[in-house]
Amino acid sequence: MDNAHDPEVKFRLNEGTARPTNLRGQWSSKMEFLLAVAGQIIGLGNVWRFPYLCYKNGGGVFFIPYILFLFSCGIPLFLLETSLGQYTKQGSITCWAKICPLFEGMGYGSQVVVLYSSIYYIIILAWAFLYLFSSFNSELPWATCRNSWNTDNCMEFDQRPDYFNMTIPENATSPVREFWERRVLNITGSINELGSIRWELALCLLLSWIICYFCVWKGVKSTGKVVYVTATFPYVMLVVLLIRGITLPGAMDGIKFYLYPDPSRLADPQVWMDAGTQIFYSYAICIGCLAALGSYNKYNNNCYKDCVYLCLLNSGTSFVAGFAIFSALGFMAYEQNTDISKVAESGPGLAFIAYPRAVAMMPFPQLWAVFFFIMIILLGLDSEFVGLEALTTAISDLYPSFFLVGHRRKILLLFVCVFSFFIGLFMVTEGGLYIFQVFDYYACSGMTLLLFALLQSVCIGWVYGAERFYDIIEDMIGYRPFPLIKYCLKYVTPAICMGTFVFSLVKYTPLKFNNTVEYPWWGYALGWWLTLSSTLIVPLWMLYNLVITPGTLRERISILCTPAEDLPLTKSEKKALELLSLPPSQRSSERRGESAPEHETNKW
Repeated sequence: MDNAHDPEVKFRLNEGTARPTNLRGQWSSKMEFLLAVAGQIIGLGNVWRFPYLCYKNGGGVFFIPYILFLFSCGIPLFLLETSLGQYTKQGSITCWAKICPLFEGMGYGSQVVVLYSSIYYIIILAWAFLYLFSSFNSELPWATCRNSWNTDNCMEFDQRPDYFNMTIPENATSPVREFWERRVLNITGSINELGSIRWELALCLLLSWIICYFCVWKGVKSTGKVVYVTATFPYVMLVVLLIRGITLPGAMDGIKFYLYPDPSRLADPQVWMDAGTQIFYSYAICIGCLAALGSYNKYNNNCYKDCVYLCLLNSGTSFVAGFAIFSALGFMAYEQNTDISKVAESGPGLAFIAYPRAVAMMPFPQLWAVFFFIMIILLGLDSEFVGLEALTTAISDLYPSFFLVGHRRKILLLFVCVFSFFIGLFMVTEGGLYIFQVFDYYACSGMTLLLFALLQSVCIGWVYGAERFYDIIEDMIGYRPFPLIKYCLKYVTPAICMGTFVFSLVKYTPLKFNNTVEYPWWGYALGWWLTLSSTLIVPLWMLYNLVITPGTLRERISILCTPAEDLPLTKSEKKALELLSLPPSQRSSERRGESAPEHETNKW
């Protein structure tokens, strides 16, 4: 069904600009779109996940599977979502409903993932705000054991003159870990104990939601202005921390540890799995945000070049961030006379334990702590509020005549923020970290994203048609993208996604807190609800559409695989309409004269 154009081309309105863009809004400039997408895809994972995966999976050789996944899956799917949003001028739900109604459930499923992610992702901002406020003390509170929350087991290892010769008790803890576990979290001793709300964290959470709301409340008018700060300032902080890091003693050892190649690791399937999942996580693929952001573009915006540049920027940022992180970790290992593998961590362990500990050893530690946590906050902030923008866009595009009138869109956004805030309060309790890890492990799981990616590539590559997809891109930008992307969408991307999905199922292990403590039954029940409630929407919505559509089964499938009639016409469809309007004697002569070879229109 690659060239599945009907023999009779129905008349469709070619009024791509006649939509209510004045109500929906549009980016004021191309730069706003680029910064918004950059803010969404360049987040905390670039700083705390990619460098750790790189060193764990063979250093420099990790770039081999990473680059293969980037060009075979990352860029094709990135272009797919962005261009469909720009073509349809719709959010992720109505975008798929117009392109291929049979796969409309992907839009709903992706927005469920965005909602779950928004609820738990912002908790990281609450933690970072508390660290930021604590950084303004005359002495960093995680640098000493002289605080009310410290225990008798707390030891300031790096500040003891006999550190290299001392015997460390087995139950000894560091001040930075006690600050994280006892001051910030005050974590309970059991998964079954939720404890009371940490009100300082709750206020930081409220502050985060207030900031996010006012970043998005006027739609792209406000989002497009805020990203000038939130998407660019982290780069300033990253450069400052990078320059500071590489000037520290031991920095070169950390960088060697980060990049030293180990070719034997390429034989491990887990290395390839990590490379693939990192692409899906860091590129915001299959969660509907790219389609929503692309829908506010002008129809003739060159989304192809934008996608290539943004993907390269994202991967480049991850690479550079590794130098900033591992130079600081190398310094910390140098100061403690230990191996870097003992201080290297990923995720929250890097942001709230390892790096703060390294900062505490630097001259003027408060300054570097403020810089680091401002960077963490801004990296997380724009990913959060752009996700909110995508969710609000998807819902308001379902009922534009209702939500795009007056202040109803702002009220919808307020409802989403308030609802998410109250759910998030469970994660700022004394046992909140247990629930946070359930959300983090199951809500935006790799298996869900891989399934969505598989369905998207099959839908566009085979059902809608890769040639037709190239037709709409050519109509928007004036030329056809590099042919390799088309073949990736048809063959390579589905095969890789299917293989990685099967590997994920085979290697699946239930979540354990700190990799040791098993969750009770309700923890796994909550986790599988978070996964299945988004994933099962796709097949259930297919069945629902098949049931409510009239006709035989073959007719129903045909109807549900036909694009909406109000989409803009491509050049080939316009030509077909012109031929139908000509007398029969002129049609054959027109057809004889229209044979320009396709390869002449291909352009990188």
